[in-house]
Amino acid sequence: MKARPGPTTRVRIRELAGSGVRDRRDDLATEEPLEIRLIGAGGTRKTVAITMRTPGHDFELAAGFLCGEGLAGPEDIAAIAYCADEDLPPEARYNTVTVRLHGPVPDLPALDRHFLTSSACGVCGAAGLDALHDRCKPIPGGLLRLTPEVLYGLPGTLREAQGVFGKTGGLHAAGLFSATGTLLALREDVGRHNAVDKLVGWAALAERLPLAEHVLMVSGRASYEIMQKALAAGIPAVCAVSAPSSLAVDLAREFGMTLVGFLRGERCNVYAGQERVTV
Repeated sequence: MKARPGPTTRVRIRELAGSGVRDRRDDLATEEPLEIRLIGAGGTRKTVAITMRTPGHDFELAAGFLCGEGLAGPEDIAAIAYCADEDLPPEARYNTVTVRLHGPVPDLPALDRHFLTSSACGVCGAAGLDALHDRCKPIPGGLLRLTPEVLYGLPGTLREAQGVFGKTGGLHAAGLFSATGTLLALREDVGRHNAVDKLVGWAALAERLPLAEHVLMVSGRASYEIMQKALAAGIPAVCAVSAPSSLAVDLAREFGMTLVGFLRGERCNVYAGQERVTV
C-alpha cells in the first residue's frame, strides 16, 4: 500500500556548480491530487472538486474551498473524513476527503460541471463580479486600520514562518495577521489558492468567521480567486508580495476591500481601500 503522502518528498539529484559535480539528496514540495466529495443528509454523493495540492491540512482545505465557493458554510458541515468508499483504491484514501453535510447537497449549476483545478490557477470561472453579489455583501469599513510600519513587517514575518518553503523553496504561503501585525495562522501549498483555502478552512472549523478585523498576506500575486476567497471569509484587507490582476482590483473596489501589492521592504502600492491605511 502506498504510504500516506507528506508535505515534502526526498529525491536524489545531480548538482552542477562551475566545473564541479556531486550527487546528493534534495527535498521537493509534494504535489498530489485531492478529491473533495460531498454527502448530503439523504445520502446523495457528489464530487465537487479535484485539485492538485501539497498534502497536509486537507480537512481545512476542503472546508475553506466549500466556504469560498459558497457551497457550504461551517454551520452546514457535519463531519469531514478521509474517504473509505469501496470504490476507492486503498492507496488513494488519503487523496480523497468526504464532507458530510447536515442538509442536502446544494443544487448549484457549478456542481453540474464540477471543479477541476490545478495548483497554478485555482477556480477562475465561478464567474464575474455580478455573480458574487448573489452570495457576498460588500465589507463595511469597520475598525481595521493599518499603519505602513505594520504593512512593511508582514512579508518578513510570513517568510520566517514558512517551514516547508525553507526546505524546498517551492511553496506558496498565506498568512492571517492581526491589525498589529501578529501572525495568527499560516498555511503553505504548491497552489496559492489552496494555501488560502487551508487558512479559511482553519478559521471556519474553529468558528472564527467572519474575519472582519484581520489581514491576509500572500507570498505571490493577488489574483481574482484569492480576493474572492478572502471576500467570502469577510477579510477586509489583502496584501501580496507581487502584483494584483486587474480583476482583483475591480473586485476589491466593488466590495470595499483594501488591496496592497508589491509589498517589499519599505514600499508598497495600495490599489483599493486606501482609507484603511493610515499615513
